[in-house]
Amino acid sequence: MKPAAAPFRAAPFAVLWLCYFAFNGLFMPYSPLWLSHLGYSTLAIGAFAALQSWTRIVAPYGWGWLADHGGRRVALLRAAALISAAAAGALWFAGEAGMWPLTLAMALLFLANGAVTPIAETLLLKHLHDGTGLDAHRYGRVRLWGSIGFIASVLLSGWVLQGAGISSLPLLCFVPTIALVAAAWRLPASADGPSATQRRAAVAPVLRRPVVRWFFACVMLTVLAHSALYAFFSLYLAEMGYAKPWVGALWAVAVAAEIAFFAVAGRFFARLDMHRWLVVAAGASALRFATTAAFGGVAAVLLLAQTLHCITFAAQHMACTSLIARYFPDELRARGSALYSVLGYGVPGVLGGLAGGWISERLGLAAVFWAAALVSLAAAACGTMASRADNADAAGRATLAKLP
Repeated sequence: MKPAAAPFRAAPFAVLWLCYFAFNGLFMPYSPLWLSHLGYSTLAIGAFAALQSWTRIVAPYGWGWLADHGGRRVALLRAAALISAAAAGALWFAGEAGMWPLTLAMALLFLANGAVTPIAETLLLKHLHDGTGLDAHRYGRVRLWGSIGFIASVLLSGWVLQGAGISSLPLLCFVPTIALVAAAWRLPASADGPSATQRRAAVAPVLRRPVVRWFFACVMLTVLAHSALYAFFSLYLAEMGYAKPWVGALWAVAVAAEIAFFAVAGRFFARLDMHRWLVVAAGASALRFATTAAFGGVAAVLLLAQTLHCITFAAQHMACTSLIARYFPDELRARGSALYSVLGYGVPGVLGGLAGGWISERLGLAAVFWAAALVSLAAAACGTMASRADNADAAGRATLAKLP
């Protein structure tokens, strides 16, 4: 007899997100500066950023397939956390050993780290999506702890690295990954094996739907635009003369806006259709990156532009999470979340890291953000097409319902 599902407890998931994004808050803003300290060019730094995206093309779907077919999602998450910690520890030695050892250590870190989001989101959505919509209030209250971990990490790390030097980054990276291992062991384990439905379930019919295709196109372009932020924003700020604490503060402002959005999203998020949220987020991204390119030397303007992160990331991510749960039923959900990572973050990240490095070498870092603004406008167009396709699907269902 199948055991009853354990009641949902938010705290273990909140702690997991806290630790996971604490690592991101340390590694994402400061690893380009660390690589620059090691002597790598902006093109090489862009290639390292693209490496994370290359692993996201392969790793998330592989982990997701195992999670859906093997059933032991928590056990897989724990294994991935252990590998992440081991790889993060190896950065301390690999950084001084040369390009290829460093590439190997970072690839292993990214491959393991890529499992956390799709599996954790799948576990969370099982509790917080009822088949008709996302419980935005509870999801936001769990997810905001990831943002808190990011902002605390990025602020504290800025001051620590200013004093201890950027060379201490690998040692700092090891701390949150060990905490992630401990957090993964706090999640309640599930011994459920794969059902017959899970074994037979196929993703291809879902991907053939026009609304799903336009959705993924919108996500890909929005994240492609954000690769300018993730790979080159810290370098852009350093070029403009901002000190490391200012770099951390500008990242922190964005995440503070994100936290505020997650905290109050339950009050209003469902009032707007999820596809319309995608269009709004893409439009806000165009404004954000154009402003960053045009007013990079004006700190007050950059601060205001960074507050748009509450829409360009937080609202966009919640809409994507809700739509993934709508498009992909439970037996496909780990693979659906993995495809969101692959098509949303993997492919665009590769293109963005390499293209951004090429553009910055020839036209300067500001040009990367102008390009991001243009890509965001294309994302808004795809979001509009997804909304129209969704309306067409709804009209078709209504017509079929009226037939005798």
